[in-house]
Amino acid sequence: MNLFKIKDNQLKLKTDFADVKAITDIIADKTFEQLEKDGIFVFPEVIKDADDISRNQMVLQSYNDKYVSGNIMGFLGAGDQRLVIESRFSTGEDYLFQYLLNKVMDFPNIVDLEADANQDNALFNLLVFLFPHYLRKAARKGAFKTYIRRWCNDGNVRGTIDVARHIRMNTPFVGNIAYSQREYSYDNYLMELVRHTIEYIKTKPYGRRLLNSAKDEVKLVIDSTTDYTPGERKKNIEYNKNTIRHAYYHEYRDLQRLCILILQNKKQQMGYGKRKVYGILFDGAWLWEEYVNSLVEDYFYHPMNKAGKDKQWLFAGNNGLIYPDFIGKDDKNRVIADAKYKPMGNIGNQDYLQVLAYMFRFDAKRAFYFYPEASGQNDKELWLNKGSSFEGNVSARDDVCLIKHGLRIPRDARDYQDFEQQIGMSEISFLKIL
Repeated sequence: MNLFKIKDNQLKLKTDFADVKAITDIIADKTFEQLEKDGIFVFPEVIKDADDISRNQMVLQSYNDKYVSGNIMGFLGAGDQRLVIESRFSTGEDYLFQYLLNKVMDFPNIVDLEADANQDNALFNLLVFLFPHYLRKAARKGAFKTYIRRWCNDGNVRGTIDVARHIRMNTPFVGNIAYSQREYSYDNYLMELVRHTIEYIKTKPYGRRLLNSAKDEVKLVIDSTTDYTPGERKKNIEYNKNTIRHAYYHEYRDLQRLCILILQNKKQQMGYGKRKVYGILFDGAWLWEEYVNSLVEDYFYHPMNKAGKDKQWLFAGNNGLIYPDFIGKDDKNRVIADAKYKPMGNIGNQDYLQVLAYMFRFDAKRAFYFYPEASGQNDKELWLNKGSSFEGNVSARDDVCLIKHGLRIPRDARDYQDFEQQIGMSEISFLKIL
C-alpha cells in the first residue's frame, strides 16, 4: 500500500505526490461541494446558507508546480493508495486530530489514526463511527417508505398471478396460487440495508455502545424490518447500489452510501461501483470551532453559520447577515469571541475588522481570538487606538481590547493517553481567563 502524509495548510511539490497520483488526479482543484457529490463524506455537510460556508474550499489547489493544502484534515483512498492529511499543529503522531474527532463527533476513543499499517482500519472505523450521525439525520424524516413487490404463494390472491411460477411451485395443485403484489411499505430494500448495518455494528466490541447514541432511531429501523433475514446481506447490498433519487429523502441517500461502504468492508476496501476515490474530510476550522464551543458553551451563545442557525444582522430590516462565532451570555458586560484555526501570527487585518464590527454591533468592549497555540507564545492583548495621525494625537484606548488567547497543544506526548492528560490541563488553564 502506498501511503503519503501531509499537513493542512502546506505547500508541497506536485512530484512529492507521485505515490498517490490516482488520488490527486481526481481531487486536485475540486471544491468540497464537488467532492461531496463524488461520494466523499465531508464535514460539515454542504449547506447553501451562510457566506463563509466551506463548500468552496479545496483539499489540494494547484499553484504552479506545487499543491497547496487547505484547512482540511482526513483520509482519502483510491485502489492501494492512501492520502492522510494531518493537523499542522501536531508534531509526530497526529493526536490532535484524533482528540478533536473524539470531542466533536463523540467517536469512541479507539481510533488508531497514527499507525501506518492500520490506515485502512482507521478509515473503516471512522465510517462506522459516522453511522449514528447519519442515521439520526435521516430518521428525522421518519422511516423510509417506498413501493415494493412481494411474491406470494397462498390461497388469498391479492395481485397479479404469476403463471410460470405457479406451475413450477404448485404442481400438483394443492390450493395455493403464485402471485405478486405491489405495496407501499416501510420494510423495503433501504431499511433492510440499514438493519443489516446495525446488526453488523453490533458484532464489534464497541458496537452496542456506539449504537446507544441513536437508540431511538435504531429501534425505528428494527421495528420497520420485520422480514429481516441475516443471510440476504449480499443480495441486499447489490440491490441498494441503485441509489435512491427522491429529493425528500436525500438524507437517506447519504445513509445508504455509508451502509454499503461499511458492509463491504475489506472486500473492495471501501470503494464500490464506479467510484474511484473514497474518504472522509473535515474542515479544520469547523472542527476547531465546535471543539472550542464544547469548552466555552457555559459562557457564550454559539450561532452556527454552517447550519444557518441563530442568524444575526448588522442593520435593521434584516440587512448584513453575520454569524459571530461566540456571543457572551452576560448582557451587562458583553464579550465577543472568534475561533481561529491558525497560528497567532496569522491572525490580523480582515480578522481584526470582522471582530471589531461584531463588537460595535453588540456593544462589547472586550473580545477574544481562541486559537491553537503550539509554539509556546503567551497571550497578546491589543488595545484599540483613538485619535488620528493627522492631528498627531494617536493613543491607546483603555476600554476596548482584543486578546489573542491560545489553547496550548501538547508537543511531547508519549502516546494518546498522555496527550489527553496534557491537553486536559491546557483546557483548565484556557478557561481561567473566562
